[in-house]
Amino acid sequence: MRFLANENFPVMSVQRLREVGYDVAYGSEDAPGAEDSQVLERAVHEVRIILTFDRDYGELIYRMRMPAPIGLVYFPITPEESAQDLLRLLNIEGLALEGYFTVLERTQLRQRPLP
Repeated sequence: MRFLANENFPVMSVQRLREVGYDVAYGSEDAPGAEDSQVLERAVHEVRIILTFDRDYGELIYRMRMPAPIGLVYFPITPEESAQDLLRLLNIEGLALEGYFTVLERTQLRQRPLP
């Protein structure tokens, strides 16, 4: 599984995901200041799941009908725990991130199919 961590995603979480073997590109390292539309384009081109704390992606994908990435995980929770929360999510048997806009909240998980 390949991820694209938006620049608002904590560097410690990016490092933790890399430590356990995930391929994580990080906007703060190689595309600081990129617009959300550019992040979407990159994720589509590189076939990566976006990791973000930015709720604007829903607007871009569903209302503005921009090309959707293979998947997106939105974290409306505290950034400090994002890597652990994602790793816990990835261990749920049968759960797919590809093809979904996933919202990972502290007490629930919601998914909506991507267009």
